[in-house]
Amino acid sequence: MGTILKALDIHKYFGGVKALQGVSLEIEENEILGIIGPNGSGKTTLINVISGFLKVDRGKIIYQGKDITNLPPYKRARLGMVRTFQIPRPLSNITVMENIIIGTMIAGVENKEVREHASRILEQVGLGSSAYKKAGLLNMIEKKRLELARVIALDPKLVMLDEVLAGAHGFELTSLLETIKGLKRNGVTVVIVEHLVAAVSSICDRLVVLDAGRKIAEGHPREVLENVEVVKAYIGEG
Repeated sequence: MGTILKALDIHKYFGGVKALQGVSLEIEENEILGIIGPNGSGKTTLINVISGFLKVDRGKIIYQGKDITNLPPYKRARLGMVRTFQIPRPLSNITVMENIIIGTMIAGVENKEVREHASRILEQVGLGSSAYKKAGLLNMIEKKRLELARVIALDPKLVMLDEVLAGAHGFELTSLLETIKGLKRNGVTVVIVEHLVAAVSSICDRLVVLDAGRKIAEGHPREVLENVEVVKAYIGEG
């Protein structure tokens, strides 16, 4: 196992707002890395920069030893880097199955195998019974599952999940966590941005904590959550 991605001294500004200030991190192959922090800490901005949806103002992104800082998102996806969005973006007017078939075809699955392959993916994320429902008719949790299925269909090496657990409770939450752990078992590296600290900590190998655009802690979940700076960032002094 080695390092699959390095973000080096990342800076991102929006006018006078310093959204990211010198953030560096390394993502190891086949780990689940959690990125947490209070609202406005820069979590989604970091994912947007890593995935190419925002350009860095300063810094570098190195993926599998290659500088991809200036590559557009679709070229990063071809290299195996894919991501979900906080607000799911399904192709609403076609079926759930058709959404996945498109991904499997992009990934190069042979025509005669795409439907069977898509069915396996839908079962993996718990959408098997909704395969022939229009994607626009799914509820929010189902749409988040479809987001997961769509990235799995692209046969990725690195998946970035942006608040995929939001709104999930009880069995739905447990099931989504199991699906994410299943990605790791299948050899996929996972980066997950979340507000549900306890849930994400339960499945992550490491946590990175951002606050006001800076990295303030990194390491094993238990150590990070006991860090004084992290506690202060979440609940304030005292």
